[in-house]
Amino acid sequence: MALSKYTSDIKYIDHNQEVVYNYLSNFEHLAQYFNESLLEKITQQVPQIKITDFESDEDSCRFKISGMGQSEIRIINREPSSTIKIASSGSIPVEIIFWIQLLPVSDSQTKMKLTLHAEMSMMIKMVAGNKLSDGINQLAEMLTKLPYQ
Repeated sequence: MALSKYTSDIKYIDHNQEVVYNYLSNFEHLAQYFNESLLEKITQQVPQIKITDFESDEDSCRFKISGMGQSEIRIINREPSSTIKIASSGSIPVEIIFWIQLLPVSDSQTKMKLTLHAEMSMMIKMVAGNKLSDGINQLAEMLTKLPYQ
């Protein structure tokens, strides 16, 4: 197993830092985005993975991955308005620690960067490494478009 680090480009969100933090630090907000259509798109991009039975609460998201069983990502640390730290557990074959870092640009704009540390075998890295690198930027871009309230 080797540790790999992936970071997103810095993205800008046109909302106040505290509003962005409050929204992203509650996983219940994600449930509306993880519908069948999105899960099917993930399966199309990575055919070896089929995600079903997605559910979430404030601190965690649980889901099944075909052939692997129940998996979970959980918020393990919150630093109000600045950092959300997330870790994986369950049957995911990759150990993940993930940070969302937020900094104010102005009263109405926030700067965001995502960092992913993934502990995975060389075989998984060869298969998924480029997808993780691309995926972290796609995720960051998607987060800039959420309806922060």
